[in-house]
Amino acid sequence: MSSLDAKFARLGADNAPGQEVRQNADDLKSVMRGDMIPGVPVDFSHGDVDAFEPTPGARNAWEKGFEAGASQAYTEYRGAATIRQDVAASLAAFTGAPVDPVDELIITPGTQGALFLALGAVVDRGTKVAIMEPDYFANRKLVAFFGGEILPVALHYHEDAPQRGPDLAQLEAAFKDGAEVLVFSTPNNPTGVVTQQDAITEIARLAAEHNVTVIVDQLYSRLLYSGQGYTHMRACATRPDNLITIMGPSKTESLSGFRLGVAFGSAPLIDRMEKLQAIVSLRAAGYSQAALGTWFHEPDGWMDTRIAQHEAIRDDLLKVFRAAGLPTACPQAGSYLFPELPELVVSPEDFARLLRLQAGVTVTPGSEFSPHTTSSIRLNFSQDHAASVAAAHRIVEMVKRYQA
Repeated sequence: MSSLDAKFARLGADNAPGQEVRQNADDLKSVMRGDMIPGVPVDFSHGDVDAFEPTPGARNAWEKGFEAGASQAYTEYRGAATIRQDVAASLAAFTGAPVDPVDELIITPGTQGALFLALGAVVDRGTKVAIMEPDYFANRKLVAFFGGEILPVALHYHEDAPQRGPDLAQLEAAFKDGAEVLVFSTPNNPTGVVTQQDAITEIARLAAEHNVTVIVDQLYSRLLYSGQGYTHMRACATRPDNLITIMGPSKTESLSGFRLGVAFGSAPLIDRMEKLQAIVSLRAAGYSQAALGTWFHEPDGWMDTRIAQHEAIRDDLLKVFRAAGLPTACPQAGSYLFPELPELVVSPEDFARLLRLQAGVTVTPGSEFSPHTTSSIRLNFSQDHAASVAAAHRIVEMVKRYQA
């Protein structure tokens, strides 16, 4: 295998949302047990925009962008200036620190696009990058793609941990070992753990002391459950000089189909990201950018209702999995559950495929998020409430069927 072939082989997309249908299941016939389990199909690999309607006014905003024609279709590469001005004001109010709409913000094709641009702006061959484990699956793949070296840092996400969150001793050791970049998500994807104020403050201090660039993915920072606080690193008194925050209207607002993200922070890095975007996609889709006019401008009480709906689904799914003896940490935010499977007669990856084929339930194998979480599966529970609970029961039935 050539080095280029190997590079792309490490990007494996078989378990990415929407890609499961491309999997060949012929090899499962010899291990398949029992009959099909009837039920409404549920795809836990991503949120269901049919179950939760998009932000009110998003369609009208998009249509106005369409009607504007060329002026909206061909914006600056970093996004339309008037839209960035509005978004910057909203993000400044939300995070507690100013955002310059001209130099410190770029609109991207989804937060995935923002992550690619941010890492592409700071990771070169041999760059050491500290990465939480588990964390968003693309972090490790992108660092490897750009030729970086991964320095793993444990994320303690179980509720019986002395303190849930990043292992700060390991993180400091990674910085001392030469890490130039730290990338992580909070709320964490796939566990829903929120990095608490004392930890965020210490991470910011350590990054500043060791001159580490920090990329923090805050995609789900609006979807916080009862009593959960949140600290934005960019608002810390001591913080790294090079800091990029990534957000966007996605599953929380059911706007993921618009493929919108934003990155904001250090102007020199935003400038690099714009130059990279110019040769990758030119800009975020022009008409879609107009939908950002509804972001942070939802009707009073709308977000509170959405959070309550997700919290209710979370709690009912936890009951199902815990009653079946499947250890499942309670998410503090976001829409992900990360239950652990017992020893099975098939691999966890094959179990995930069998779930889809026999029970109509699609999940993402835990191996996508860390080499140490292969026995877990990730569920995005931004779904129809009744259908998701019924699907959870089918998962439990399948676990019993294939338990060693």
